[in-house]
Amino acid sequence: MRNPLKDKLKRGEVAIGTFVALGHPDVTERLSVMGFDWLLLDGEHGPLGLETMQIMMQAMRGDTCVPIIRVEWNDPVIIKRALDLGAGGVLIPWVNTREEAIAAVQSCKYPPQGIRGCGPRRAALIHENYIMTANENILVAVQIETVDAVKNIDEILAVDGVDVVYIGPTDLCMSMYGLPAKWGDAKYMEAFDTVVKAAKKAGKPAGIYATSQNIEWAIDKGFTFPSVDQADVFLAAGAAAALKKAKDAVAKKK
Repeated sequence: MRNPLKDKLKRGEVAIGTFVALGHPDVTERLSVMGFDWLLLDGEHGPLGLETMQIMMQAMRGDTCVPIIRVEWNDPVIIKRALDLGAGGVLIPWVNTREEAIAAVQSCKYPPQGIRGCGPRRAALIHENYIMTANENILVAVQIETVDAVKNIDEILAVDGVDVVYIGPTDLCMSMYGLPAKWGDAKYMEAFDTVVKAAKKAGKPAGIYATSQNIEWAIDKGFTFPSVDQADVFLAAGAAAALKKAKDAVAKKK
């Protein structure tokens, strides 16, 4: 197994992805050839089941766009099944402490480094020498989305096997203020700085959910594993732009 996404991050380069919760292989097939480094299949908030995610990954073309699954929870059974589908890595939500980070890593690694059960099925079909190379190549990303996670960020990053920390900005805001949309508040922005600085010190990438409105800010800030928008947004934005042009043309003719 080789993981071009993990290789790119190790070189210190920026790897850009996007979220996909639309459960159809046509979506991942089209996005996989557009130049994204990774596609995130959202099993936490999206309606995607394992069978659907497998078909969506099977539709991805080329060897540079890596499928990542955001699992429902930091649970070894859930994580094992996602990786057995052939995902290049997992994004694990709600990791707030060193102990939870250790548990996340162990769920992703075969013994002796971890506790992952051996039955890779599709993963072994598509990746050469999978069992012997998976521990080194699977990307383990943990989600930083609470005040406690920011407070414990150095300890989380110190866990061997945590490859990436990824900020969920809305949940982090909810944890800090009890409601979303505090963009620009000094304490909120300081939390981003804390995570980026800690990641740089640890020599590991930091990521964040960004949009087309703030992706430039995210990259300038030092996030090297940013996602930008999601498939739903692309569909809605494209449809809205085309519909506006059509309606403008109708109004002009009148």
